[in-house]
Amino acid sequence: MNISDFDYDLPDGRIAKFPPANRDASKLLVWRQGDITENRFSDIASVLPPESLLVFNNTRVVRARLVMHKAGTQTTLGARIEILCLEPAEPADYERAFAARESCEWLCMVGNSKRWSGNARGDSSSAQQGIPIYIRDNNGTVLLRARRKHPDQRGAEQIIRFEWDSDLTFGQLLELLGRVPIPPYLGRDSEEVDNARYQTVYARVEGSVAAPTAGLHFTPELIGRLRDKGVGFQEVTLHVGAGTFLPVKVENALEHTMHTEHFEVTLAAIEQLLVKSGKIIAVGTTSVRTLESLSALAWRIRRNGDLELAKPVGQFELYDIPEEFDGWTALTTLVDWMRGRGLGTLKGATQIMITPAGFRFRIVEGIVTNFHQPRSTLLLLIAGFTGGGDSWKKIYDYALAHDFRFLSYGDSSLLLR
Repeated sequence: MNISDFDYDLPDGRIAKFPPANRDASKLLVWRQGDITENRFSDIASVLPPESLLVFNNTRVVRARLVMHKAGTQTTLGARIEILCLEPAEPADYERAFAARESCEWLCMVGNSKRWSGNARGDSSSAQQGIPIYIRDNNGTVLLRARRKHPDQRGAEQIIRFEWDSDLTFGQLLELLGRVPIPPYLGRDSEEVDNARYQTVYARVEGSVAAPTAGLHFTPELIGRLRDKGVGFQEVTLHVGAGTFLPVKVENALEHTMHTEHFEVTLAAIEQLLVKSGKIIAVGTTSVRTLESLSALAWRIRRNGDLELAKPVGQFELYDIPEEFDGWTALTTLVDWMRGRGLGTLKGATQIMITPAGFRFRIVEGIVTNFHQPRSTLLLLIAGFTGGGDSWKKIYDYALAHDFRFLSYGDSSLLLR
């Protein structure tokens, strides 16, 4: 599957660098099995199928970008090192990592890592730990320090040990010292507007370094109007990692290695999905990835009697599931299994890759989503959902020809099978 077949010309001027004045004022492209119409997002209720169930990803973006410095002189800062916290390493789950005091370790993306070299002055144990970097206040007091757990390790992603002396939790420190990690393709530093607008109104579970941007268009008022019209709502949690921005760099897209993302779904959510089977609209590709991954977990139960939760849903695992094992069967299997074990929440991880190369959607019947980057796994997902061929291109050609704004702060689409 050639990634060059999923390329298109995206002028810089079509990338929305800032959010619109009002969340729901964006344009909405509606695709129904090949037919394309236009609407306003604020009027999405008029084009949603009757009794639809919208599934939100309630993850919350954390201020995971830290600008730190090596030790400098009394009047100047040392080399600038940027740290992006990707996922907790010790403690290994998000809740305990954000609640940690005094120290914790994270897998981080390190910017300007070549400048972070040498050993710390002092005793031999400090030297073995490598040189530290700091965030200080205006008086020079150290607020946060960090060291590489393996000082000789190279590469963009490394385990970083953070230490601090205050009584704050690490989550509180990130709120105080961190910056919102807006997407790199915006070509700018985060600003005050991003603190509120690069966050959905229903975000509540901290853990993402990127927003599930399809949900940025919803307002509390719009959600209320949708409820009044009989639209249902449910939530899942998938913590969005920086890997969502990685382009496909190999010509055969199927050789691309997918990143791992962690998710949680409650029993109550799965029960409602079962009731609403056939009417499920995923808000965003992250919700799609979560919902479709459930079928893989259910098939593990059917095949082995166990979920094997320690093992992420594999990149192509869903392609091997028999066609007759449909969404209703998968959801029924999970509900029975969870009830039998008294489980209220299902926690897992996924590396799922959705493409037009034979992926079968079992649970999702519609998607609310923005317009994605060329040559990206998200565009492959859209191509798979719209049936392969050139359907995705007709959608994107229409959007480009009709002044739609693209990417995270851009306009939206509603895709219905």
